[in-house]
Amino acid sequence: MKILVQEAKGSGHDFTVYKDSIGSSASNSTPIDADLGRLGIEAYHPNSFIPINSSKNHQLTKEEKAYNKKLARRRAVIEHINAKIKTFKSMAYSYRGHYHNRHSLIMTLVCGLI
Repeated sequence: MKILVQEAKGSGHDFTVYKDSIGSSASNSTPIDADLGRLGIEAYHPNSFIPINSSKNHQLTKEEKAYNKKLARRRAVIEHINAKIKTFKSMAYSYRGHYHNRHSLIMTLVCGLI
């Protein structure tokens, strides 16, 4: 199993990091479960799933609610893994070390442990 850690210099939205790094080169056979922060991911990855939005004029049907609930169950697993990574505090603070590539190594090791 290969662990891939993507980083960006400075602050930026994670969807921008996705578009700049692996956006169009990601395998189309791999499904991506995303949240509404990645609205527009279908243009980069056709096998992606985002929740369906409701509005004042468009209430969700029972099928749409069931789809959103199923997607939320799958995303809960991912969010729990993100919480475990954050307990190591390697993502909480900016890396101030001399060698910038060492932060990628540390993140890869932490992800491998989890």
